[in-house]
Amino acid sequence: MSATILVVEDEPQVQELLAVNLEHAGHRVLRAASDLRLIMAISKTVTDLERIGDEAQKIARMSRQIHERGHADLHRFATVRHAADIALSMLRQALDAFARLDAADAASIIRQDVAIDTEFRSILRQLITFMMEDPRTISTALEIVWIAKAIERIGDHAKNIAEDVIYIVKGTDVRHTAVDVVEREALS
Repeated sequence: MSATILVVEDEPQVQELLAVNLEHAGHRVLRAASDLRLIMAISKTVTDLERIGDEAQKIARMSRQIHERGHADLHRFATVRHAADIALSMLRQALDAFARLDAADAASIIRQDVAIDTEFRSILRQLITFMMEDPRTISTALEIVWIAKAIERIGDHAKNIAEDVIYIVKGTDVRHTAVDVVEREALS
């Protein structure tokens, strides 16, 4: 069988028709890719929210134990409360950025993760000092460490949600990427 080459007199019109059809097909593929990113991000966000709930339950349980033993020395909890405020703010902002699909806001949340990590290290140093000064505080201080770690993990989950927002909007996976690079990607 021999190959037949068809010469079309209206070749520019045929090319235009092919270009239009390819463009429509390309739009359908891009829309499908965007929808798939959204579905994947929703699935990951649900998992992050479930883990945040687990961390909140852990915080409540340990806080109750500390309170029941009467070891709730409020001045020692100021730094923990500040870290919790940061984590809660990050979570609210991440959910808001997700609802609005706002990559710029999501990038700012990722930068805040550095602050909550710094707060956690500060709490840890402070509690080590308390334990060295008075060994009777060790069990309570360790529970506070676990509370602070749970708060830090809530911040990490909020950061994950923010990264998912950037993935949905920009199509770029920014996990394990420097904050400056993430911000440039989100704003581009």
